Amino acid sequence: MAALKSYPDAESLGRGAAEHFVTLAGPAIADRGRFAVALAGGSTPRGMYARLTTEELAAQVDWSRVHVFWGDERCVPPDHPDGNYRMARERLLDHVPIPTQNVHRIRGEIDPEEAAVEYERTLRTFFSPHPEQRGAEFDLVLLGMGDDGHTTSLFPGSAALHEQVRWVVAHYVDKVQSWRVTLTPVVINAAAHVTFVVSGAGKAERLRQVLVGPYQPDILPAQIVKPDSERLLWLVDTAATALL
Repeated sequence: MAALKSYPDAESLGRGAAEHFVTLAGPAIADRGRFAVALAGGSTPRGMYARLTTEELAAQVDWSRVHVFWGDERCVPPDHPDGNYRMARERLLDHVPIPTQNVHRIRGEIDPEEAAVEYERTLRTFFSPHPEQRGAEFDLVLLGMGDDGHTTSLFPGSAALHEQVRWVVAHYVDKVQSWRVTLTPVVINAAAHVTFVVSGAGKAERLRQVLVGPYQPDILPAQIVKPDSERLLWLVDTAATALL
């Protein structure tokens, strides 16, 4: 079973998640000369990103060696208020000395299918996988979970849940009536570390179903995230664990 670490409230969860980021960044940079992370969108990671900009934590990261990617993106321009890129830029990237060329965003403003192909090309060029390697070797993939059990833009019933080859896909999500570009399980499950950050009583029932309920990823997409147990970590607050 995956590891789970609980925090008293959302604020301490944000700090704990930020410290987790810092803890993983140091060894990755020391061993491989870089730290490649896929950021999550949504509301929960905002506290984590804000914490990373504090002098205490920001000073512990060699930001010149950090490469930032995204787990998914809404198909909107980079300055759109709904965009995951804009949220991360305003909360984190504008406040740390990360080189512009180290920020690899999904171009949500172009045709979705074209954006997916382009982003997969970016990933394959950056990671230069061996022929036997199925997915990119991210050092960390950060994930959130929606109240319907979705993660990245893998929603219930999504064909992308069963993708076996492509690293990135574009699809229209009926529930939110918009196009999304998302990493597939091929990439997510290949990462060195995969970490969910989940907060709030509104997620408690869904978290219980995902963690201890029957395996049904078409209904609960977060269940499709199943790398080796030692690589999967759930960081949650007490409210989210109320039904565990």
